[in-house]
Amino acid sequence: MGQKINPLGFRLGTTQRHDSLWFAQPINYSENLQEDKKIRDYIKNYIKKNIRISSGVEGIAGIKIKKRIDLIQVIISMGFPKLLIEGKPGRIEELQMNLQKKLNCVNRKLNIAITRIANPYGHPNILAEFIAGQLRNRVSFRKAMKKAIELTEQAGTKGIQVQIAGRIDGKEIARVEWIREGRVPLQTIRAKIDYCSYTVRTIYGVLGIKVWIFVNKE
Repeated sequence: MGQKINPLGFRLGTTQRHDSLWFAQPINYSENLQEDKKIRDYIKNYIKKNIRISSGVEGIAGIKIKKRIDLIQVIISMGFPKLLIEGKPGRIEELQMNLQKKLNCVNRKLNIAITRIANPYGHPNILAEFIAGQLRNRVSFRKAMKKAIELTEQAGTKGIQVQIAGRIDGKEIARVEWIREGRVPLQTIRAKIDYCSYTVRTIYGVLGIKVWIFVNKE
């Protein structure tokens, strides 16, 4: 059997860049790593709680963190930033203040910026959220996967592979189902591939969703 490797880690330094940019001494490294996880988890939970979305897509494509001695800069890439900006005014300021209190960073300033993605459904995180929302609403998994592929084709990608594993449709025996459209060259390091693994809790158990999207060849 082929040895499976995370496509993003495999391409670090060629087509892929780090999501966190900071330098730390070996003693403080683990603290910084935990701080990054706290920031990401808090932002995701905040958006989940404060935004009511009918489609079930929160639209977070990625959270990049840059740290300096006196500043933590958080850049949230969203497919649908209107959901966070509109509605209640001052939502970003509120998020910024709450996060600063949670991290207890007295000497450092926290700055949150939001950037919009041009083609939201060309990003695996948003696509996985869409599939998860469909599965929660008891839509057939094949229908959900085909609809997801249609959405990515509109976004202008070169290829996509979607995999769902677990007790699909409530069957007693867990299985893996997958579908591929176009080219997904996982072994070509120059090929820019976006990847996401997502866990969804349904009434009949936990399902795992994996999405690979072939963007372009650099």
